[in-house]
Amino acid sequence: MSNKPTLSAEERRQRLLEILGTAPQPLTGSQLAALFGVSRQVIVQDIAILRAAGHDIFASPRGYFLYRPLPATRRTVVAVRHTPAQTEDELLALVDAGVEVVDVIVEHPIYGELRGMLHIASRADVAQFMDQLRETGAHLLSELTNGLHLHTLEARSDEALERARRALRKRGYLVE
Repeated sequence: MSNKPTLSAEERRQRLLEILGTAPQPLTGSQLAALFGVSRQVIVQDIAILRAAGHDIFASPRGYFLYRPLPATRRTVVAVRHTPAQTEDELLALVDAGVEVVDVIVEHPIYGELRGMLHIASRADVAQFMDQLRETGAHLLSELTNGLHLHTLEARSDEALERARRALRKRGYLVE
């Protein structure tokens, strides 16, 4: 089960960075725990220590990953409002426009900005997100703000970002 059971904590964290840096997709805490022969909680602690050291490790609904922006990436933030039932339609419209939905952001009256990392870039990612939402019964961050939220969008071109805005506007989700 363990590929190197005698790794020190520091060696394990270094190897964890290498694995996350080369992984083609996010890896769950359970997958990483099995790889190292440790508990999931050890991985969660390792991730927290690596983040505190300044490494851009993110947790998404699909697992942990090191943030690597696309080459020549364009970014924008859009404000949107919709019901929870319209979430899948919104996400599909965005990925079909050729953008990645990096995160969701809401403004909480007590905590200030709350951000959830999404990194949803394909229809398969949307399906997985929606499956997790249904399976866990979790609430969307946007439910805290009556549907109002922000998304950071990334794309390789300004045209893709504009297609995303048009798709949101057409559906009545874009707040302008």
